Amino acid sequence: MISAFANTWKVPELRDRILFTLAMIVIVRLGVHVTLPGVDATVIDAWMEYAKKNQDATQGGGLQAILGIFSGGALQQAGVFALGIMPYISASIMMQLMTAVVPKLSRLSREDGGRQKITQFTRYLTIAIALVQGFFVAKSLMNPASIPYMGGIDVVMGELGRDLVPNPTVLWQILTVLTIVSGTLFLMWIGDQMTERGIGNGTSIIITVNIIAALPGALFQTWQHFVAREGASSFEVMMLVVMIAMLLLVIAGTISITQAQRRIAIQYAKRVVGRKQFGGQTQYLPLKVNYAGVMPIIFASAVLSLPTIILSQIFPEAGWSRALQEALLGGTWYYVLGAIFIFFFSYFWVATMFQPSQISEDLKRNGGYIPGVRPGKPTSDFLDFTMTRLTFAGAIFLTLIFILPVAIGKIVGLPPGSMVLQFFGGTSLLILVGVVLDVMRQVETHLLQRHYDGFLRKGKLKGRYDRLSQNSQGPTSSTAIVYLWVFIGILLVVGAVAYFAK
Repeated sequence: MISAFANTWKVPELRDRILFTLAMIVIVRLGVHVTLPGVDATVIDAWMEYAKKNQDATQGGGLQAILGIFSGGALQQAGVFALGIMPYISASIMMQLMTAVVPKLSRLSREDGGRQKITQFTRYLTIAIALVQGFFVAKSLMNPASIPYMGGIDVVMGELGRDLVPNPTVLWQILTVLTIVSGTLFLMWIGDQMTERGIGNGTSIIITVNIIAALPGALFQTWQHFVAREGASSFEVMMLVVMIAMLLLVIAGTISITQAQRRIAIQYAKRVVGRKQFGGQTQYLPLKVNYAGVMPIIFASAVLSLPTIILSQIFPEAGWSRALQEALLGGTWYYVLGAIFIFFFSYFWVATMFQPSQISEDLKRNGGYIPGVRPGKPTSDFLDFTMTRLTFAGAIFLTLIFILPVAIGKIVGLPPGSMVLQFFGGTSLLILVGVVLDVMRQVETHLLQRHYDGFLRKGKLKGRYDRLSQNSQGPTSSTAIVYLWVFIGILLVVGAVAYFAK
């Protein structure tokens, strides 16, 4: 594996793709820390210091997890990337569901140029979603005390004697909404460029980078809790070692389940065309155990977070409202309802995305059949029955991943609001594993095409290897990458000088 990483720099095209991807990652992280115009950055800085001392101040259950994943902390810092890539992800999910449900869109997706049309519709829908969400963000910044993920900012503003938005005029609201929408569209463009000219799926990499950005703070909190805290015992230090071992086991298990698949043998009939013979060989239809991926957890967390937002806006002072919000922000009912929603959305996503009747017709049209199963409806019923059992196993796995962080927190003694627990399960771990595996597959494909060893001495990483052929453009030229990194270096130097001058 070490030699594979070394060989990546020996392939010019692969090296240029990696450098371009890293440059885009730096730009994304720089934009997170650029505050929106008209927002007092000193109030944000003071609140961040307050949040470090009071870990529960920013705890928001599933809502906090989703916002941290898709915005990378920009929403909490009132940055120009406040919405992150959330509107584009929401629009993509909506278009996927509509394509599976609406017959006209389903036919369009199978036509020549249909996918480009659907991509265009997705971008228009992204702008609409970003406008609506940007308006609500601007309104919430005018009254930050009601924001669930910025708990304690009213205390900070009282101590400083300043508001988060000193002059909240209508013109400021319009400028803020346009800035937020522009930031989302810029992130969407960066994601497309990374997909075409870099390594991996650009949107997924942006989300992954936002997750990894929380790792240093999580490690610092863990060290402070187990080692550097006054009165820390040797037993707590041992708990730190146990937690590291459990982290490795959880990651290994997640990778195994993510890669697991049921391979169904497909036999194709022999055909003679001229002097050539086609078919007659056996191929396999892979059905993934976790077919729905991370979507059920995202849906469940979003559904559970929605009542919290509504109650905080409509009944901010009612006692029953606060009790219900606390229960839905990480209490027992949060995990009970979350498990139920995960099972429901797992079957819902598979029912909308996996079409056994269409697969059966395609096999019949191409002369393929499953040994021991008659073509047509019996094949469709067999695929539906098999996928139903696999979905049950995948839903159990997602439920365990969903409740694993709080369970490990109770075992090792970490508070529920600790950032390090998100790396033990939930949405963050599944996205990290999936994106890293996808990037490694593409890097390995480049290496194998040029007769280098891949990451595994025997065999290959499971997954698709045709992503490279989908890129409409090649990598950016080496000269352009040099200019890009020079520009980034200048930005970093100016930022460092401004930081030390401040």
